Amino acid sequence: MKKLLLLLLAVFSLGAACTNASNKSNETSEVAAKKQSKVIRLNKEGFKAKVYDYEKNAKEWIYEGDKPAIVDFYATWCGPCKRVAPILEELAEEYDGKIVIYKVDTDREPELAKAFGITSIPTLLFIPKAGEPQATQGALPKEAFKKAIEEFLLGNK
Repeated sequence: MKKLLLLLLAVFSLGAACTNASNKSNETSEVAAKKQSKVIRLNKEGFKAKVYDYEKNAKEWIYEGDKPAIVDFYATWCGPCKRVAPILEELAEEYDGKIVIYKVDTDREPELAKAFGITSIPTLLFIPKAGEPQATQGALPKEAFKKAIEEFLLGNK
């Protein structure tokens, strides 16, 4: 009985160590993936510096970026937002150097969401390098994103 108890204790200890190592490995992979993400998360100040300073230029749209952009107004609890997130990651990779993709968490940046009248999420703002931006609401399929990127943002018809 004593041998069986020692054997079970040894197996449990080994199993717990493997599980912990496995979890640490997964956590490390998740952290590395987030660091390598090409989608840029913005707060209010970052938005004003990289996209549009709506406080300084309240009457006229002046884009601050040097490449066309997509801004995803989202929330972490939103199901459709969760479906759009991996698509945006893929598009950020595919169009790296041609467009920029930003994300704004509406729960963390309520003032920014209010300034743009965000009442439904996801709301996606498509911003060409020159000209007025256009917004759409709801989760779009990847093909719709690609069409908007090619035609509206990059001018390839």
